[in-house]
Amino acid sequence: MSNLTNERLEELEVKISYQERLIQELNDVIVLQQRQVDKLEESILQVREYLCREQGQRSATEREENPPPHY
Repeated sequence: MSNLTNERLEELEVKISYQERLIQELNDVIVLQQRQVDKLEESILQVREYLCREQGQRSATEREENPPPHY
């Protein structure tokens, strides 16, 4: 092969190598972010369940403590 062709081939190989490394780094970031999203979703679910329980307990307590308005 000619010198120009070899240089061009080497340049393409370097670019491909760089792109492969970058793709792997981006994939690692995506995996990490997905784990964080999963944890946040779980936390939101726990908070939502807690609030529902608290609201149910308050409603029951308010019914026990406050007489109906017609008394």
